[in-house]
Amino acid sequence: MTFHAKFSGYADPAFHAQGLYFGGEWHRGGGIAVLDPSTGKKIAEVADATAEDALRAVDAADAAAAGWRATPARQRSEILRRWFQLMIQHAEELATLIALENGKALPDARGEVAYAAEFFRWYAEEATRIPGEFRHTPSGSHHILVDHEPIGIAVLITPWNFPAAMATRKIGPALAAGCTVILKPASETPLTAYAMARLGEEAGVPPGVVNVLTTSNPSGVTNAMLADPRVRKLSFTGSTGVGRILLAEAAKSVVSCSMELGGNAPFLVFDDADLEAALDGAMIAKMRNAGEACTAANRFYVQAGIHDAFVAGLTARMAALKIGPGYDPQTQCGPMITRNAVKKIDRLVSDAIAAGARATTGGKPLEESGYFYPPTVLENVPTGASIAREEIFGPVAPVYRFDTDEEAVNLANDTEYGLAAYVYTRDLKRAMRVGKCLETGMLGINRGLMSDPAAPFGGVKQSGLGREGGVTGILEFMEAKYYAVDY
Repeated sequence: MTFHAKFSGYADPAFHAQGLYFGGEWHRGGGIAVLDPSTGKKIAEVADATAEDALRAVDAADAAAAGWRATPARQRSEILRRWFQLMIQHAEELATLIALENGKALPDARGEVAYAAEFFRWYAEEATRIPGEFRHTPSGSHHILVDHEPIGIAVLITPWNFPAAMATRKIGPALAAGCTVILKPASETPLTAYAMARLGEEAGVPPGVVNVLTTSNPSGVTNAMLADPRVRKLSFTGSTGVGRILLAEAAKSVVSCSMELGGNAPFLVFDDADLEAALDGAMIAKMRNAGEACTAANRFYVQAGIHDAFVAGLTARMAALKIGPGYDPQTQCGPMITRNAVKKIDRLVSDAIAAGARATTGGKPLEESGYFYPPTVLENVPTGASIAREEIFGPVAPVYRFDTDEEAVNLANDTEYGLAAYVYTRDLKRAMRVGKCLETGMLGINRGLMSDPAAPFGGVKQSGLGREGGVTGILEFMEAKYYAVDY
């Protein structure tokens, strides 16, 4: 018996490899291999959708659209609430499944399931609170009535790093708004998306309201859907480069777009910071999902007076982390998602070291069968090194020294990205002053974790368009309709 054969129920990879899911039915097709990143071996095979399959999914979403749009908000709310409860009921199985196909350590996977489920609970509540507006015109000639209606069929494209949370963060508000959806998960982590579909079906989601397809031809499949006039929304989470391409494609049909793109988050530590608290926050902001997160701290700017103590403390903590398969309960840092991901990290680290940086721990790929890179701390990193410009997406913490507040802000803003940033200081006035100057969509002050379903998630500059989560997230899937009323 293989190791993976020991997993059953929602943790069993084979259970979720039944085919494409649209119209409430499973449709078999060609195969895409799903690999265990800790070994590089195949754990399952999922169906490979063609452009024709994608249009059949649009047909299914269209057939269900009118009925779901007309479904009372309370009924939509109750379905989302049941979906939340089912995720909690199967939380350990789902966490194990995520650890198997994604590689993240079980504690991170459990945290993701809890976070992902919360989007269904939050939007179960928001479904019954869709806003409207009634005002008098300044001239007194008539009244202004503003309603919000479902935008229409939504294509949802999610990445591999948070396969459950990125799906629920989009599905939750879309269904609460009254939209039907087609989810295209990353081909590296499709099993969790199909598990979500099964749970949705069990929760009472009508056939065609949620459809899921996997493909080895993402551009062809996505372009086919965006060209269909029935598709009115694209919600994408992924790299800035792919986001730019999708925006251009969506423009051809004037499809509304929400984009959560790349990040290059600065982590600022001032001399007056609580050192232990800053180190605690650094470990969360850097090592959540082994650094494979768009909000991950990418550049550590530490003021001169506390710099050496911070580097020593971070080095000790990073070196102590246990590396292994994500599904091993003892693992604290799992594998990267692919071998190419390891190669990219190694390129960035090697470039920095060649330019004068020093690795205080880690610094070279591990000689393992899977896709492992050790937790790494770099000091004396030149600000012009590639690692300061590119998103690392791995367990590497480059540390830079600064002297003044102004210098810290200038260094932090010296990037095309603006998704997340972190500030550690005991002086709240300084934190708010610096925060006002940082070009970012989200700021953690003395916190290494900022994501919350009740808060608007998104960035500025090249990090995206629109917001997910919070009270504004549902409006991304709605259109405002103005009625000029005279009576």
